Amino acid sequence: MASKNFILDTNVLIENPKCIAGLRNGEENNIHVPYTVLAELDKLKRDPRVGHVVSQAVHAILEDDKVRIFPPDVALGLEDEIYDDRILKEILKQNVEEPILITNDRILQLKARVYGIACEGYRDSVPFQSESQLYTGFVEDGEEPVANSFRWEQGTPVFHGTEGPKAVTYQHEIWGVRPRSVYQNLALEIMLHPDIDLVSLQSEAGYGKTFLALAAALYLVLERKDNTYRKIYLVKPVWEIGAKMGYLPGDVEEKMLPYVRYIHDLLVKLHEMRPANRIFMTPDAESLRLNPKKFEIQPIAYIRGMNVENAVVVVDEMQNLSRNETRALLTRMGENVKCICLGDTRQVDNPYLNESNNGLNWVVKKLKGYRNYAHMVLKGERSRGPITDIVLKSKL
Repeated sequence: MASKNFILDTNVLIENPKCIAGLRNGEENNIHVPYTVLAELDKLKRDPRVGHVVSQAVHAILEDDKVRIFPPDVALGLEDEIYDDRILKEILKQNVEEPILITNDRILQLKARVYGIACEGYRDSVPFQSESQLYTGFVEDGEEPVANSFRWEQGTPVFHGTEGPKAVTYQHEIWGVRPRSVYQNLALEIMLHPDIDLVSLQSEAGYGKTFLALAAALYLVLERKDNTYRKIYLVKPVWEIGAKMGYLPGDVEEKMLPYVRYIHDLLVKLHEMRPANRIFMTPDAESLRLNPKKFEIQPIAYIRGMNVENAVVVVDEMQNLSRNETRALLTRMGENVKCICLGDTRQVDNPYLNESNNGLNWVVKKLKGYRNYAHMVLKGERSRGPITDIVLKSKL
């Protein structure tokens, strides 16, 4: 079979940086990249929404010395024209036998037809996934188990921990909470495991990671018989408050309340399911106020300089922490600390971070494989309610 000559458009490289290897199909086909596409990638690398994907695409081109980049002479003479026309004219000027433009831009496909250039869409485009999404906590058959990972064996999840493989055939129930999916049950397995000090949970909103983490924290601090944990810390990035936080009235808890009200509501719900009297100053009061000796909410800036011991630390929305903030936070953890990190790398609100460069993703990327660390991606058929169910299923 004769080799094909594929010309890649920018959108294909961004939608799937691995497209070069897929289209080459071993050594069968040739891959070309117009100089105009490089110029467009250079422009997009500064965009915080796609910059991390652009870097992967550029890396894929650099690593493959068989990719042919069109020389700049034609493209530099077309700088006043729009990108689409520049790409098409570059193709026409190059001595490429039977070129096939690969693009998912429908308008560019129509323009290519006008110019008489063969064109195809790229059918294997996939959304970018961060490390914390790609590693779900499970390993495939034939793969060497990662420390504290799971593997499906005959339909049963098997946990590979420090004591060897163990089938998880039982269902946890803590603080009156029963898991609504097998993944929630496995999340509780790693959060409650005595040999795991650091846990990270990744999921879209609605799969119960914060609720489960708080239930696990209440159990570990208030109920477990061999309890050595004395307090719960809830840490949350508050970059969006910035300097304005100082103008809000009240102490730290009162200043944080507008940003963690949902945490307070979840604690009240858990308290109604099973009394957590020691968490609140006056458990019977109409307005429940947290007892700072047992539960403390801290902005990330307040952690610097602390030495946290004998505590359960829940870090919420960790995708909004930078790598440096994450390191500063985790190096505050002293003896006898269970740290549970929660987040969704697809919902990065911090304008200085992105889906790849954020605290949650750095934790998974650097700590995966350590004997006292575990990670889990929560998913399932049931979320917080029927409306959330259909939103998640529809990919709205």
